[in-house]
Amino acid sequence: MSLVTPGLAMAADEVVLNSGDTAWMLTATALVLFMTIPGLALFYGGMVRSKNILSVMMQCFAITGLISILWVVFGYSLAFDTTGMEQGVVNFNSFVGGFGKAFLSGLTVDSLTSAFPESVFITFQMTFAIITPALIVGAFAERMKFSAMLIFMAIWFTLVYAPIAHMVWSGNGGLMWDWGVLDFAGGTVVHINAGVAGLVACLVLGKRKGYPTTPMAPHNLGYTLVGAAMLWIGWFGFNAGSAVAANGTAGMAMLVTQIATAAAALGWMFAEWLTHGKPSALGIASGVVAGLVAITPAAGTVGPMGALIIGLAAGVLCFFSATSLKRKLGYDDSLDAFGVHGIGGIIGALLTGVFAAPALGGFGAVEDIASQVFIQFKGVAFTVVYTAIVTFVILKVLDLVMGLRVSEEEETVGLDLAQHNERGYNL
Repeated sequence: MSLVTPGLAMAADEVVLNSGDTAWMLTATALVLFMTIPGLALFYGGMVRSKNILSVMMQCFAITGLISILWVVFGYSLAFDTTGMEQGVVNFNSFVGGFGKAFLSGLTVDSLTSAFPESVFITFQMTFAIITPALIVGAFAERMKFSAMLIFMAIWFTLVYAPIAHMVWSGNGGLMWDWGVLDFAGGTVVHINAGVAGLVACLVLGKRKGYPTTPMAPHNLGYTLVGAAMLWIGWFGFNAGSAVAANGTAGMAMLVTQIATAAAALGWMFAEWLTHGKPSALGIASGVVAGLVAITPAAGTVGPMGALIIGLAAGVLCFFSATSLKRKLGYDDSLDAFGVHGIGGIIGALLTGVFAAPALGGFGAVEDIASQVFIQFKGVAFTVVYTAIVTFVILKVLDLVMGLRVSEEEETVGLDLAQHNERGYNL
């Protein structure tokens, strides 16, 4: 069985352990986990009102625990079991893996993926599976029951995340892999997936009480900036780690990640400055994340100048999506999960098809840019439609069975006290 990584597929019996690669992948794995706890927890926690900070951070921690266990029990198998797959043949296993690796069956100390232990690969991929549903939290923050959130995340992970990861990253025979979709570290698998699910969730749950007339300003932007800084640093594990080796691809992925993120931060800042008269701390933090998101699918195939353009495009377009578009359409995406991750992921996925071309300084096997952009569009469209439909069905069923939303009284009091009997601030 081939064990596949983002950006590299190699049979385990063709490689030997490389201590340098192993050390780097151990480090990258820790960096990606660092993105969720504490990075995302602080980033989101600072943006909600003070009465909801613990609820958002609690959700991030609970998701980390829940997805870790589900990944071990069946998630890793559904995403990376390649039994029954054959290149060019579309069958059930083109969409999702089997249960051959359930409960990590067959894993030993000597099991290898690429040139490092399979146990490290399992944990590395686990951290991706953790942060993806955690990102969705930003869309429905301040109004979803904790119990409903847990059940939703468990089902969504099973029916949406694992199949999309399998289709994109499992290797020959995976639906989008065979299409030729370029997604080095998760533009479709993580960001479009989470962003679209977040949009559907905020629409199904409805707006927060008082939105948009009641002021709902972030209560502690210091936390948000610290969280954004942690995400920026952790993202080097996310993108450079997806090279699954300590090599030139990892080095270039690190460089283009820095370039795109810096460009997006400045792009958002100047767009906001020109539009609203002043640059904001929340704006530059959001721009940072937009750049990180957009470069994710492209990190292993684009060059520095391509990264610069991708970053600028993401910063400016995500700014208008999270402000003008959201106001015009009237949906309550609390912390802009869709505006940043959904839109940023789409921008990055499409522009990967352009700037991965060697003719434009890229390193991908792209000879016909128009054809590759169409392939990227197919991958984006499939992910958007599949995720939207399945997420909608899951939420509607859960709403009928147990209800998704807290009561108006609980929402007024705040979820910290109503759902956890604690306060994240002193009266």
